[in-house]
Amino acid sequence: MVRKLKFHEKKLLKKVDFVSWESDNKHHERDILKKYHIKKREHYSMYLKLAAMTHELAKKISELKPNDPFRTEKAQQLLGRLYEMGVIQTADTLERCHKMAQRVEMASDFVEQGHVRVGVELVTDPAYLVSRNAEDTITWTKQSKIRKHIAQYNNELDDFEEA
Repeated sequence: MVRKLKFHEKKLLKKVDFVSWESDNKHHERDILKKYHIKKREHYSMYLKLAAMTHELAKKISELKPNDPFRTEKAQQLLGRLYEMGVIQTADTLERCHKMAQRVEMASDFVEQGHVRVGVELVTDPAYLVSRNAEDTITWTKQSKIRKHIAQYNNELDDFEEA
């Protein structure tokens, strides 16, 4: 029989999660967070859970018979959804298409500082997931100094627009 915890022990152990103990993966996790310039660890853990669920679903679909029409239908749905979410890479990635930033860190800073909008919505969270349908609507905001600098460099700056 285990003794009852004292008040100060309860207080200390209140925020400790004994179920998910992750001390093995710290180096890999730190490298990923640094490489993709992810600020919050919670975003990385959400992406990991989503990837694990997708992998599990794909494994279950692959266990079905190859000529089963249900398998082909669900595989097409899964691939379509992953493509729309932007998880599956194509030949041209977003950075090469738009050429808005040279590095992931710069792109993250631009988003945090309020220079980028998706459609009419201003985006300030670097973890915002842009779907394939919304990729074409990524632009600089009207008030962005970077947009004005690029327009001036390309001799496209309109003096009437500034006023």
